[in-house]
Amino acid sequence: MPELPEVETVRQGLAQWVTGRRIAAVEVRHPRAVRRHVPGAAHFADVLAGRTVTDVRRRGKYLWLPLDSGDALVGHLGMSGQLLLQPAEAADELHLRVRFRFADDGPQLRFVDQRTFGGLAVSEGGAELPAEIAHIARDPMDPEFSDTGFVAALRRRRTEVKRALLDQTLLSGVGNIYADEALWRAGLHGARPTDALTAPAAGRLLGHVRDVLGEAIKQGGTSFDDLYVDVNGESGYFDRSLNVYGREGEPCRRCGAPIRREAFMNRSSYSCPRCQPRPRGVLRG
Repeated sequence: MPELPEVETVRQGLAQWVTGRRIAAVEVRHPRAVRRHVPGAAHFADVLAGRTVTDVRRRGKYLWLPLDSGDALVGHLGMSGQLLLQPAEAADELHLRVRFRFADDGPQLRFVDQRTFGGLAVSEGGAELPAEIAHIARDPMDPEFSDTGFVAALRRRRTEVKRALLDQTLLSGVGNIYADEALWRAGLHGARPTDALTAPAAGRLLGHVRDVLGEAIKQGGTSFDDLYVDVNGESGYFDRSLNVYGREGEPCRRCGAPIRREAFMNRSSYSCPRCQPRPRGVLRG
């Protein structure tokens, strides 16, 4: 599933290509793509027609496009969602779900989603911050993110540090890939208890999270297949810079020990057994 760097890459592309443009018409080709819009597909199309996109913003892994009406178009990519800018004459994509035509007859915005886990909806009065995503915490790239507040909240939790990094009410935008990469940089095993972290250690971990996310954004995010692409259909290449994620059995770039994979919440965690020793009393995954 796309994490913060991938969604931020899409946001930057959308900001360049759709800000200031007026929506002429919306075509919903699959109702599941707008299932979170309770009034239905016809209402979704009607309420957007004639509206101008004034900005493109992000909270964690969610995007929202403020409109001149005071409402907002909210989107989540899910596992395979893509927001693509395409010439009007371009052939329809196989999994095209929603098409946005603009009054300037320029490139269309198309929501393509193979697995239909993503979705779009209109948030009434949500231009500043849609109520539907207001519960999601700020992310470390947000200028209003509080480092001291995060460190204190993290140390109050009674859970494992990786679980805390994935808690979107504590820190948004971080998923499995970037949590593993930040923990490797910090030399921490994901099962380390959060309440056992010192404030300096928690602060250093936050710094590594921020560094990993920033570097991934510069490289357009991480693409393991063609399901994640930016608005121009191009893949990110941060996968070339991954130190542990997906590298089971390969040598650690810091110490040479074989990278290990452990079961974690129906997924996998990757770490270095030498640089990131398990806390005492933690069994193998």
